[in-house]
Amino acid sequence: MNANIFAATGAGINRRPYRIREFLRSKGLIMKDVADALALSHSVVSETVRGVKNNRKVLGYLRDLGCPRGDLSLPEDMKNEEAA
Repeated sequence: MNANIFAATGAGINRRPYRIREFLRSKGLIMKDVADALALSHSVVSETVRGVKNNRKVLGYLRDLGCPRGDLSLPEDMKNEEAA
């Protein structure tokens, strides 16, 4: 798997921001819609999608929408949540 060169370190390094954006578009959504739904700033959503941050609210929302988990590259604690 190719690392996301724009991400920091940790779980977000393998996140696929372009695939996540494609997924949102397929649902008729943009990142601002995610931010509005979660009452967060657009920058928090953008940084999470790019892998710079691992905001659990954003990642959980995207996971619950059906975004492929491989594209999200979830942190370990969230992988355990989905298995439970």
